[in-house]
Amino acid sequence: MTITRLKITLEGIEPVVSRILEVPTDIRLDRLHLVIQAAMGWENAHLYEFMAGTVRWTLPDPAFGNDALPVAKAKLADLIDAAGAAPIRYVYDFGDDWAHAIEVNTIGDPTPGNLYPRLVDITGRCPPEDVGGLPGYEHFLKAIGDKAHPEHEDLTEWAGGPFDPDVPDADELRSEVFKLAKKWKPKKT
Repeated sequence: MTITRLKITLEGIEPVVSRILEVPTDIRLDRLHLVIQAAMGWENAHLYEFMAGTVRWTLPDPAFGNDALPVAKAKLADLIDAAGAAPIRYVYDFGDDWAHAIEVNTIGDPTPGNLYPRLVDITGRCPPEDVGGLPGYEHFLKAIGDKAHPEHEDLTEWAGGPFDPDVPDADELRSEVFKLAKKWKPKKT
């Protein structure tokens, strides 16, 4: 098993939202999607796709055409190979269109005693689900940051309480990724 370090950055967001993950290169893309969801704090309630150059992987869905490859039959290694020098992107929620840039660094053999995937670094808090993409998120931040804004109370309540874009719930995010690592832990033979 080879371990790859991924830096995943939500594009167009201020303050910056990024995660650094260590994952096996042979992880299937449908599982990598679940890891990204857990690490970012998304709710896994929408469609998604991975892109490398002109090649796309997603869930089979006739409504979106047949040019995408199935995520359940591809691995991170396939995505990396297809990318070559092209950027790798992950898009979540085709309505809000949350685009994530993925930087790849292969680091080699797994560290004995570590379970993978691992969330090793967290920057920023992910926008709330269904906030309305970049424009909606900018409006949301403006409203919750100004107690005099007419939507301040409603949006704070909608978000489940105060929202600080700089402070992610790091313990919860790490816990969610760790749960996946335990679930997918290789069986000893």
